[in-house]
Amino acid sequence: MSPLEFFRLQTREEVLALYPRFAPVGAEEVDLAAALGRVLAAPVPAPEDVPAFPRATMDGYALRAVDTFGAGVGAPQYLELKGEVPMGVVPARAVGLGEALRVPTGAMLPPGADAVVMLEYTAEHPDKTLEVRRPVAPGENVLQPGEDVGRGEVLFPAGSLLRPQDLGLLAALGVTRLTAHRRPRVAIWSSGDEIVPVNQKPGAGQVRDSNAYLAAAQVAQWGGIPALKGIIPDDFSALKSALAASLKEADLILISGGSSVGARDLSLEAIKALAGAEVLVHGVALRPGKPTILAAVGAPPLPLLGLPGHPASAAVVMEVLGRPLLARLAGLASPSLWGGEVAALLSRNLAGASGREDYVRVRLRREGENLWAEPVLGPSGLLSPLVKSDGLVMIPLGVEGLLRGEAVTVRLFS
Repeated sequence: MSPLEFFRLQTREEVLALYPRFAPVGAEEVDLAAALGRVLAAPVPAPEDVPAFPRATMDGYALRAVDTFGAGVGAPQYLELKGEVPMGVVPARAVGLGEALRVPTGAMLPPGADAVVMLEYTAEHPDKTLEVRRPVAPGENVLQPGEDVGRGEVLFPAGSLLRPQDLGLLAALGVTRLTAHRRPRVAIWSSGDEIVPVNQKPGAGQVRDSNAYLAAAQVAQWGGIPALKGIIPDDFSALKSALAASLKEADLILISGGSSVGARDLSLEAIKALAGAEVLVHGVALRPGKPTILAAVGAPPLPLLGLPGHPASAAVVMEVLGRPLLARLAGLASPSLWGGEVAALLSRNLAGASGREDYVRVRLRREGENLWAEPVLGPSGLLSPLVKSDGLVMIPLGVEGLLRGEAVTVRLFS
């Protein structure tokens, strides 16, 4: 590939449109207790109704609604109090006309009752008479069988990401085993003669391998299983051998460095030499992150993402392209690009990048009722601006810039 080819940049949308060619990873059975954050590979139908019986939703008295019609503070209705229904038991008796039973929230509604009047609208008298000062409608303060979830209802379709509240519902239904996609395994390599391990003091012209640890943390946070594979020197044979070995053990390969145009940048050639390799992207219309590679390698094809060597560039590419790629592999039905967004006002004018979609690091600052997005500027080779930032503001492709006070969306780091 010539330098001219490198500058035929693809847009972010064009890169994302290539992701469907990569299949989600396989499925496995998981216990409910270990299912948080997993993506379902099969739909989950409700095995039973929830609730399974009519139950009170308020502390009060189970009765027939018709016995309360016309009740008011000045003209209460009086019913015969026949006892109470304890929690967790089947009521020992039914409720007849003119009768009531005391019930706590969650108790089973006794036969004959069709409503519950709240405790605060009643008064008990020593002669076992219940004074009701407010009418209730049939079904009021009662949860009917299947009202929460009906038997056979699809609770979660395939591709759903399970959240804490989802596990609570599954537990209520007695679902203890689920079919979920495996967590994608991600092999992470760094390349370059200038890169040294993090436990080694760099010599002149050398830097520690920060990119690998940053990418591994992102992968873990987004639900993947990262594997730090090490550092590959600027050697064609070493690069090819290392990447080929990862084909047998990973669902996604990440390699940082060696993706720019230069005499010693051998990553692209090593990728092209892999069995069944197809380079899909070399150069993306992003700032930072232009020297990005996407390739399909092996059979069936798995993705290889070549990250820029500069830390900020690598981090942004992972947020913008790596995260949705991982979501695709994890089987998410609707992969989300971002963990969260907030609206803010831009604190200063920003110029856009000509011909590229520009991602600016920002910190958030509250001032009165306004939330301000304050750009944190610095070269893409620096880590500290990234650490001081809360998220990213995107200047769209073809937009010259954004003005101070303009409303922007901040994509939060998560």
